[in-house]
Amino acid sequence: MSVIMVRMCPSIPWTLIRRRLLCELLCVVLLGSGTFTVDAARAAGLRAGVAKVDITDREAGPANDPLFVKALALQSDGTTFVIITVDAVAVGEIGRIGNDYLPRVRARLAKELKIAPTHVLVNASHCHGIVRADIEAATVEAVKTALKDVVPVKIGSGVGYEDRIMENRRLKLKSGREADVRHAYSLPPDDEVIEVGPVDPQIGILRVDRFDGRPLAVVYNFACHPIQGVPGGANTADLVGFASKAIENSLSDGAMALFLQGCAGDINPAGYKEVDHPRSAEPLGNRLGLSTLKACAKIKCGDDDRLAVVNETIELPRGDRSERIITLETEQARLLSSLKGTSLNLKTFLPLMVKYGVSGDFPSSYSHRYLHERAQGRDELAKLDAENRRNIRDYIDNIHVMEELTRVQTNLALLRKHQASLIDSGKRTVGVELLAVRLGDLVLVTFPGELTVRIGLNIKQHSPHPRTFVAGYTNGYIYYAPTAEQLRNVGGAQEDSDCILAPEWQEQYERHVAEMLKKL
Repeated sequence: MSVIMVRMCPSIPWTLIRRRLLCELLCVVLLGSGTFTVDAARAAGLRAGVAKVDITDREAGPANDPLFVKALALQSDGTTFVIITVDAVAVGEIGRIGNDYLPRVRARLAKELKIAPTHVLVNASHCHGIVRADIEAATVEAVKTALKDVVPVKIGSGVGYEDRIMENRRLKLKSGREADVRHAYSLPPDDEVIEVGPVDPQIGILRVDRFDGRPLAVVYNFACHPIQGVPGGANTADLVGFASKAIENSLSDGAMALFLQGCAGDINPAGYKEVDHPRSAEPLGNRLGLSTLKACAKIKCGDDDRLAVVNETIELPRGDRSERIITLETEQARLLSSLKGTSLNLKTFLPLMVKYGVSGDFPSSYSHRYLHERAQGRDELAKLDAENRRNIRDYIDNIHVMEELTRVQTNLALLRKHQASLIDSGKRTVGVELLAVRLGDLVLVTFPGELTVRIGLNIKQHSPHPRTFVAGYTNGYIYYAPTAEQLRNVGGAQEDSDCILAPEWQEQYERHVAEMLKKL
């Protein structure tokens, strides 16, 4: 039997002593019954629930694999924070999800579930799959289901590594300009390319386990455009869909994998321009999934259940592209005027290329015919070869001009689009919502656009928190967000052309993120 000793002190009122005595007696009873150590600890800790809803538009054509909206709801000390991941190209502006989606989802979650709009994170995987028109209802359904089944959890974080499935798509050229790897236009000649940019091989991982040790969720952050597709071109969640499936199949017990897209603005899947075999996202996704699982197995979930959210909106400067548009229009005219007249067309060019490639010295006939002509003092074959070689060079020059012209015209259209948007808006800044979230010892910061990889690497390098990760494509969409250096290349690549920001944006964003990180 426990005995509680109370030392009387004339300076302490008896009512306070009695209150303390009652509390200590209650603790003795609860500890003796064995309920306080488990239930009370769970009630004071972190709780979580997960759910997903199939959002594949099966009326839009064949579907190779399902697209999902997934929700991870986290609760601690009366605070609810929700991570929502969507297998879609963006949260608004482009694709099937409209600009009213995020505010409408947040409004419903606030009204029906009392979740603060600032505590809702929605990240698009940036796969180019086609989602159902009722994506809003499906999202709310996923969150509601997740909150119905919250259980006490422990969390832990870790870092995986994968560098085989992606490549930086920006190519530095001898001219000092940069081009990018897209299906929209041709690659520059191989001998013009002198350097490629970096990739970020880190996989940021949050593991969420039930109290009995069974996994409930794995949230993983990685930077790569999921645009590889599948053979036949059917609707697909792309490499992140395959990666999540591999994770979920391995963990079982209903565990859910939620992918948070990183700074993938200039990161392509490896082999994106392959033409020798059908491109498939499945092997790339499987590698990402297995690399995530390898790191996940080493994570120990513990008692660090900190949940902190900082949500702020800042104004970033918009870029005026009027001068660059004029420059590109001038370049467009120069390229057009540089096209040369040539006797060849595709039908005659191709066999000549083969002939002159097979035999450089005697392309138009056998060697003995050339030798016979020389012996007789004639040079008809030699003159024919000179004419053909000149026409071949001119035709190839025209092809290179055509390729460059295609790149200029494609990027010029993007610049004109965003310049018109700048004029219509009447504003020289754009408001962007930023989130900084602490989940245990993992810290995540966000941006509503396609950050290029150097931005993420910079933030990680200067963060005071060892496990800091960055998610673009979150809570909105404002197109590409390249570095200030990349914006000196405006018109040369998609990232610097499909962009509404001025070069000063990078320093302002990174400085503001640094301040937000200090608050965690």
